[in-house]
Amino acid sequence: MPTVKADFSPIDPAAEKPIYKQIYDRFIDAIAGGVLKPGDRIPSARALTKELGLARGTIDAAYSLLSAEGYIVARGQAGTIVTPDLKLQLQSRRSVPPATTDPRPSYRPDTILPFQMGLPALDAFPRKIWARLGARCARTMQPADMAHPPIFGLPGLRKEIAAYLLMSRGIECSPSQIFVTSGYRHTMQLICQALLKAGDRVWVEDPGYPPTRDLLEHLHMEAVPVPVDEEGMSISYAMRLAPSAQAAVVTPAHQSPLCVTLSLPRRLALLEWAGQNEAWIVEDDYDGEYRYVSRPLPALKSLDRDGRVLYAGTFSKVLFPALRLGYLVVPEAQIERFEQASPTFASTPQLTQAIVTAFITEGHFARHIQRMRKLYAERRRATTNGLMAALGEHIQIDPKPGGMHLILRLRDQVDDRALVAGMIRHGLYGEALTAWTATGHGPSALLLNFTNIQSHDEAEGLGRRIRALL
Repeated sequence: MPTVKADFSPIDPAAEKPIYKQIYDRFIDAIAGGVLKPGDRIPSARALTKELGLARGTIDAAYSLLSAEGYIVARGQAGTIVTPDLKLQLQSRRSVPPATTDPRPSYRPDTILPFQMGLPALDAFPRKIWARLGARCARTMQPADMAHPPIFGLPGLRKEIAAYLLMSRGIECSPSQIFVTSGYRHTMQLICQALLKAGDRVWVEDPGYPPTRDLLEHLHMEAVPVPVDEEGMSISYAMRLAPSAQAAVVTPAHQSPLCVTLSLPRRLALLEWAGQNEAWIVEDDYDGEYRYVSRPLPALKSLDRDGRVLYAGTFSKVLFPALRLGYLVVPEAQIERFEQASPTFASTPQLTQAIVTAFITEGHFARHIQRMRKLYAERRRATTNGLMAALGEHIQIDPKPGGMHLILRLRDQVDDRALVAGMIRHGLYGEALTAWTATGHGPSALLLNFTNIQSHDEAEGLGRRIRALL
């Protein structure tokens, strides 16, 4: 049985709490948080003594306390393990906070639940084609391909992305302007590293994607929440609130999460503000391909004449999230700054990039998007009708032109976060709209992904399960 290592935060010798008690608390937190599970083997006292550079007696004292309270048990030559039947003891010893104290749902990340946000139609992905391309790329791999991958992205992939963006999003760019990343967070970190600094103020949409606010806070920048209405982010409000902000993060195609489109007057106003103030605009185009009432709208980047827009794209929504693959288009004048910042971050695996490149080059990518656009329109209609059949008197579903999720407005003063917590406990997924706001307040609504709901009957059955929780 392998030894499971808990992730110890630094021991503070100057703290009032004794060191042995600090070690004890870290083990308790690791067990309660699921990092250490019943039956897992923990490091020996001798090994932990060496790793932490502490006296053996200090480690023995912590282990003795853990053993006395029943958290760990020694098994001779098999080592020391977390007590196998610890579950009931933990439930009685550690308090569980009320479900509504944390606005974000808690669930196992390796579990796929109905209505789970951020997932494309996994059942419709062409896995056989993908497997064939993957096998071919692995067979033809040369020694040079097994070394470190190109820092800025595989040249072939950067070229294919540039060609795709010109045709589908109206963005004219060279491959050198494209930086391949490991996803949205990597993209945002790269932008902040290259162009921004601690203390900068950044406009963000309210409601808006929570990880954006979290990331800016982590980097010691101030996220300035700007209200969103039917025309998208209120640019006039933002200019009154923080006219000298250094950047704005927007989702103009389908605002996240309200799915409204940033109107043309506001797009032009945003670009004018950025040009006059030498500020930056981050265009997060996370699912702009999926519009059902007309062709996808041109990207905001296609209107950029002053080189102020950074376009962030992802393969998570059009292919699948496990790829951990995104990309960033930077203004031509900023290429050198991003080349200097990029080595700070790890590169995406080259084999993954090679498979995606082949998938695009051979036409599978464009065909897949076309199929998904049609499929999602059908599944959105079926899911809407099924949920209305089960929940009609309790909800109103916002009619939106695109996106991959529905917005269910809750009537009868239902607490959306409490309802989401109940759904998670009963094997359903949902996100509360109020959890996407800066204040945690606002109209109650559920955000439900429809891409993996295959029929009206399935949606109606799931809707009945939600109704039982109201």
